[in-house]
Amino acid sequence: MATVVTEKLSRLFINVRQVPQLLAPLSPSTVSSSEVPKVFWKPYIHTGYRPVQQTWRYYFSTLFQQHNEAINVWTHLVAALILLLRFQQLSQRVAFGQDLHAQPLLIIIVASITYLTFSTLAHLLQAKSEFWHYSFFFMDYVGVAIYQYGSALGHYYYAIEPSWHEKIKGFYMPVAVLLAWLSCAGSCYAKYRYHQSARLMSRLCQELPSGLAYMLDISPVLHRIFTAPPSEQADLALLYHKCQVLFFLIGAFFFSHPYPEKWFPGKCHFFGQSHQIFHVCLVLCTLAQIEAVVLDYESRRHIYSTLQGDLAHNFSALCLFTVTCSVLTAAYMARKVKNKLSSFKEE
Repeated sequence: MATVVTEKLSRLFINVRQVPQLLAPLSPSTVSSSEVPKVFWKPYIHTGYRPVQQTWRYYFSTLFQQHNEAINVWTHLVAALILLLRFQQLSQRVAFGQDLHAQPLLIIIVASITYLTFSTLAHLLQAKSEFWHYSFFFMDYVGVAIYQYGSALGHYYYAIEPSWHEKIKGFYMPVAVLLAWLSCAGSCYAKYRYHQSARLMSRLCQELPSGLAYMLDISPVLHRIFTAPPSEQADLALLYHKCQVLFFLIGAFFFSHPYPEKWFPGKCHFFGQSHQIFHVCLVLCTLAQIEAVVLDYESRRHIYSTLQGDLAHNFSALCLFTVTCSVLTAAYMARKVKNKLSSFKEE
């Protein structure tokens, strides 16, 4: 009996010793920029890249490894999980299926979770190949367009003041749809057509429509902030709205300017990149925005129910239209990338 127990313990010890080998990386660790195609290069980031043409299992496993996209993955993944939990909590007291006026709230929450999830997948899996790099970021831009529409709708439906609603009701939502789609199309085209060497044209295609979309989408919030009487300045929803504006503006700066890696070239491979700071600011912006919209939904029904009437179904249809146009655009651009890469191989 003692011999049998000893043999079993010995086998168990051997199996335990094999755990490190089982958990070891499934392929080589990070590589330098010279070892990956140019499309993967980031300004002032010289190493920390994952090797291309590995298995899908490998790229999923890099969720728990150190590389130059790890923080970008985790910031949006954690935020998506937080919003899923927040949505579960809200569903306990909000009748999303029965309350017509809860539909825009549902759209902005789902839109936020969608863009965070798409961004997580893009940063996690884009290193598979050049084609998948383009395709996953096209998917990311679709998520951004959906989120832009959700933000525009949430602000227009719940946060707007009657005086501003009267001025923009004739064009706000159609233009919001157009700019959301242009943001997706412009970002896809900039990704396809230009690289880091053509920063000006890339910015014009990507940042101009996104900037115009934000100016329109945030206008109900800004109008409310600047016209609110002193007695309402301490309103919690208004404070959350102010926070979301502040976080977005800080994030926009770091999205457009490669700091601090430009100050410390070659020192920010894993931590300290401007895009990582942008991710954190955008997450904080989104979380503050959702809380503000929830508070507006709960406390401003007497205002928005009168202004919006029974238009919630129309806004839901516009959301579906935005999603469809953005997905078709991304699919078309992915097809162009595939044809372009195929022609290069033939040459």
